Amino acid sequence: MSKQLLLATFEHADDLLSATTVAREKGLRIVDAFTPYAVHGLDRAMGLRPSRLTWVCFTFAMIGVCGMLCFEHLVASVWWPIDIGGKPWNSLPSDVPVAFEAAVFLGAFSSVIALLIVSRLYPGKKSRTVPARVTDDQFILVIEKTDATFDTEAVEKMLLCHHAVDVEQYIEKNGEFQL
Repeated sequence: MSKQLLLATFEHADDLLSATTVAREKGLRIVDAFTPYAVHGLDRAMGLRPSRLTWVCFTFAMIGVCGMLCFEHLVASVWWPIDIGGKPWNSLPSDVPVAFEAAVFLGAFSSVIALLIVSRLYPGKKSRTVPARVTDDQFILVIEKTDATFDTEAVEKMLLCHHAVDVEQYIEKNGEFQL
């Protein structure tokens, strides 16, 4: 399946940000934005939702804490109680360091796995190449032509009003961009 895309090139981050905001207000489908560094506010301008990765990390960290505390209590107090120097079998302070490590371990691994799943990164996946002119000093806004009523000239004028250096049309076929 092929997509028709407009790639607008900007020299400054502020121009990209203003063009992205206006394009979203006009209801255009913004596919992506390529920048040489992180642009503050671009995620809001593109309409991206906040990441839920923190909730995944927190949930699995709490599972790690609770699971390890239960496991340590069962081992030390129920399955194999040993009296060492008259100390209690169910001593919580001695269980906290290992439970903390379990939280860090499960939180970190669940975050990495969730990121790979959400990003659809898996072994053997063909990479999607961007045009060669996307270098380390340009800001690119990618807008998809959604249907036949898409007015290319009006969109190009709007992008040029926001100081776009160049606006080109591409067709994406099988992950490759073609003029």
